Amino acid sequence: MSYVFGPVPSRRLGQSLGIDTIPLKTCNWNCVYCQLGRSVPLQHERKTYVPSEAILSEVEQFFRQPQPPPLDWVTLVGSGEPTLHSEIGKLIRQVRVLTDKPIAVITNGSLLFLPEVRYDLREADAVLPSLDAGNPALYRKINRPHPDFTFERLVEGLIAFRKEYRGKLWVEVMLIRGLNDSEPALREIAAILEQIQPDEVHLNQPTRPPVEKWVQPPDEEGLLRAMAILGKLARVVHPTQTKWTIDPKQNVIETLLGIITRHPLREEDVLQALSTFSLAQAKTLLDELEKSGKAKVIERYGTRFWCAAPARFPPSE
Repeated sequence: MSYVFGPVPSRRLGQSLGIDTIPLKTCNWNCVYCQLGRSVPLQHERKTYVPSEAILSEVEQFFRQPQPPPLDWVTLVGSGEPTLHSEIGKLIRQVRVLTDKPIAVITNGSLLFLPEVRYDLREADAVLPSLDAGNPALYRKINRPHPDFTFERLVEGLIAFRKEYRGKLWVEVMLIRGLNDSEPALREIAAILEQIQPDEVHLNQPTRPPVEKWVQPPDEEGLLRAMAILGKLARVVHPTQTKWTIDPKQNVIETLLGIITRHPLREEDVLQALSTFSLAQAKTLLDELEKSGKAKVIERYGTRFWCAAPARFPPSE
C-alpha cells in the first residue's frame, strides 16, 4: 500500500493504523529534530497532494480483510504536515464510515489559525499539535517554519481550536537539550499552555534520528524540570517497548518501506520485526531492501537507523 501503513505500536495510541495524506516531507516546518529529514522546499499551499479516493480505497481494503490485525486507533499522520491536504476533513468523515475505532490527527498545529482547518478536524477523536517554544525567536530556531506561519498565528490557532473542539487535545512538546529545557524557556511554554488549556501535555524526546546531528535529548534534570514547570497535565512519553513482527505472508519489503518512510527504525527493531525469519534470511532481506534504492541507513547517537532513501539527512560526520 502507498498511503496506509501498520498497524504499528505507538507510544500513546497503542496499535495504530497510519494514514499518510501527503508525499514525503511535504511540510511548512523544517524542524531541527525531524526524523524524516529536511523539508526542501518548504510548502505552504493547501491542496490535494494525494487523491482522497486513492487513500480511502486503501483504508477500505484494510478493513475488508477477513481478519484485520488488532487495532486501537486510526491515525492521520503525514510524511510532513497532514493538514496541508485540503480534503483532510473529508478523509476523517469517510474513515469514520469504515470503522468505529477512534481517529487521531498528529499535526504541527500551524494551520489551526485557519477556520477551515479547525472545521476539518472537528470530528477527530484526538488532535495532537506541537508547541516547542514559548517565544518567536525560539520557534524560528527549533521549528524553522515557512515565513507565512508565524509564532503568533500558531498560538492564535491553538487557542481558537481549543475553544471550538470537543475532542481530546493533547499538546506535544519536543524537549531539546540546551534549547527549550531551561527554566525560562519552560516557563514561557507553560504560560501559553495556560491560555490553550489542553487535556494533556506530552513531553517528547528525540529518540528517532534527528535531522540535525547536534540535537540531543534533555538529561534527567531537564525532564524533571519540565514536568515540574509544565504542571500536572504534563507526562513524559517514553519510547514504546512493544515488539512487533511482520507476517511472512505480507510483502516484507513493501511493508518495511511503508513504515520506515514515516518512522525510521533502529536496525535492531527491523531485525526484531523480521524475527519470524532466520537471521540469514533477515540479513538477505535487509540487503534486498538497501539494493532496492528506496531505503538507506543513517547513523545518529551511535545507532544505525533505516529510513526512506529520498529523506534529506546531512552526513553523519
